[in-house]
Amino acid sequence: MAFEFLKPLDDAFLDYIETLPPQCLGKNTIFHAEDAFPEMDQVAIAILGVLDNRGVNTEDNVVHLNYIREQLYALYPGNWDKTIADLGNVVSGNTMQDTYYVVKTLVEELIKKNILPVIIGGGQDITYAMYRGYDNLEQMVNLVAIDSKFDFGKENEAINANSYLTPIIVDAPNNLFNYSNIGYQTYFNAQEEIDLIEKLYFDAYRLGEVMANPTIAEPVFRDADIVSVDMGAIKSGDSGNFVNFLPNGFNGKEICTLARYAGISDKVTSFGIFNHHDTKQESLLIAQILWYFIEGVHYRSNEYPFNTKDDYIKYIVLIEDEELVFYKSDKTDRWWIVVPFVTNVNNKLKRNTLLPCTHDDYLEACDGVFPERLWKAQRKNII
Repeated sequence: MAFEFLKPLDDAFLDYIETLPPQCLGKNTIFHAEDAFPEMDQVAIAILGVLDNRGVNTEDNVVHLNYIREQLYALYPGNWDKTIADLGNVVSGNTMQDTYYVVKTLVEELIKKNILPVIIGGGQDITYAMYRGYDNLEQMVNLVAIDSKFDFGKENEAINANSYLTPIIVDAPNNLFNYSNIGYQTYFNAQEEIDLIEKLYFDAYRLGEVMANPTIAEPVFRDADIVSVDMGAIKSGDSGNFVNFLPNGFNGKEICTLARYAGISDKVTSFGIFNHHDTKQESLLIAQILWYFIEGVHYRSNEYPFNTKDDYIKYIVLIEDEELVFYKSDKTDRWWIVVPFVTNVNNKLKRNTLLPCTHDDYLEACDGVFPERLWKAQRKNII
């Protein structure tokens, strides 16, 4: 059991929880204390800290997460009924690979128990460990990163917070079906990297695009398995990060909206927030991002996978000789399009698959425009 690698929360923090009003989230959460590990049978969401910052800063590996936890657990929950447990912290291993192994094993065990891991940690390279946690789950994986950069690494470069995406794409086993970036800023990314995103049929949405219309990100999260948030995607004026000043990025409202989209996605099975600094100002925003994600989880509609198509309206659109099949939910008015299984070729997806889309995708198809998200999905699907 990987749980034995977790360090319990310290007594000073647990004493702080005792001072909170009874209605606060902290009084409605189960904590890993020195002498008591949470009973996991009824747990739906597990919060994990990762005390390893070497992917960001090899000289200063000190990570303090109590600020974040204090701010989070002082908030008041909504009308929530899912059990939340804070399992404590993963301490730094002798090497980064040791830390990755523990995180990978924890993610795998929790998902197998139908528990959603929420990770707060050091560098965004921990996303690589989260991704490897799906290796034995026999599924293709969709990764969504809220990030100002694509985080491609150079050939033979060690994994770090700015290079973790390359080993995810290259290293075996190759479970990655799609990578989507939300909020990249063009001047932080080489043109060759932007071209590579296109060549691999990945999805990338510029900061200005998403700020102008945050709803375009909702179908992207609806198709995600892993969501990774880089706090560097948020402007310093809203995050309070003045260690590395960032004049542009998402504001507080926008990042919380995106976190809620991630939470309401029936498909998202792990969530992480990385590249933050040990400041009380930034910790408050992280706590609110986590709150909105957890709120979203509590309001999932359980539309995916489809249990029955009786609750959906089927639409068929003909474009030239191709038949496009759309489904619209009666419950939420959300849309999906079918990615067909192609015979006589090797498909990554082993059956017809539903791809989240928008009403605009349907309307454009009616006007004879083939949906770009379906076009990319078809090309990624054929090995």
